[in-house]
Amino acid sequence: MDLILRFIKENPSRSSKEIHEGLTTVVGYATIKRALVKLASDNLIRREGKGKATTYVISPAYEVSYPVDVEKYFEKEIDERQIKDSFNLSLIADVLSHTTLFTDAEEQSLNALQNEFKNNIFHLTVSAYDKEMERLAIDLSWKSSQIEGNTYSLLETERLLKEKETAEGKPKDDAIMLLNHKEAINFIIANPDYVVPLTLSRIEDIHSLLVKDLGVDRNIRQRRVGISGTNYKPLDNEHQIRDAIREMCELVNSKDSVFEKALLTLVLLSYIQAFVDGNKRTARIVSNAILIAYGHCPISFRTVDSIEYKKAMLIFYEQNNISAFKDIFKAQFEFAVKTYF
Repeated sequence: MDLILRFIKENPSRSSKEIHEGLTTVVGYATIKRALVKLASDNLIRREGKGKATTYVISPAYEVSYPVDVEKYFEKEIDERQIKDSFNLSLIADVLSHTTLFTDAEEQSLNALQNEFKNNIFHLTVSAYDKEMERLAIDLSWKSSQIEGNTYSLLETERLLKEKETAEGKPKDDAIMLLNHKEAINFIIANPDYVVPLTLSRIEDIHSLLVKDLGVDRNIRQRRVGISGTNYKPLDNEHQIRDAIREMCELVNSKDSVFEKALLTLVLLSYIQAFVDGNKRTARIVSNAILIAYGHCPISFRTVDSIEYKKAMLIFYEQNNISAFKDIFKAQFEFAVKTYF
């Protein structure tokens, strides 16, 4: 299957016979035709034409999920990369709504980890569970802030959040950002159903908690923003931004998989850039709010490399491809289950 997909991606609009000849394998023509039928039914390829004139191209769903070599991708400088430089208006409603982000094997692996989490917390006392949740909340506050350039160390973050002791020589806003994270996390833990269903107003509420006292405009932005490190330009029309967020909420609410709900929220809130600032912070907290709402293990992102996180996000901005970010999500979910509970 992977060979066929790679061939079609590199050689679009080829017939089944041309694909069979191009692969130069011992696999029979009938096997290739069966594989093409399966790939088409899985929405990974699309048929064009009819009868003997039928050819095959990669579908938008495959474009979302095919593996990307991150290091190779960033060998090209920002102005050399061929990208989708504006917001893809069809991505949410026409592509992601018909795309399953996790393979059956990936979903089974994540569900096995979730079952391990449930078994672990079943044997914890209430106080022990609260202690682990607090530890995760501190790690999440630290890492989420660090990704945004916060200079506090994990130890300094722990002192601040537990003892309200600020670190000497650090900017005041760094301490405020961390305290806001902890307040937002405490809020979603105390109100686990707050994001079910997910709505624009609930997202705005969580964003407001995260940017409190930081001099950041609240609510949907009314002016253009740029993103460092990329030529991708988000929407700059308030009405379109609101429509995009509502589309995202409808998509997230329609998904059966909690993991898909959480991952879609994580990438799409960042992609839409609905706020002047605090978009990725809001995405991480709302994504965790969804996991908590459905009784799933939250994610701290503690071991993620900040640069790799940003690169994975840039690939989604520029190519609408989720594979690198999905790998981060899977690894961090496993880390959380194995580390905290």
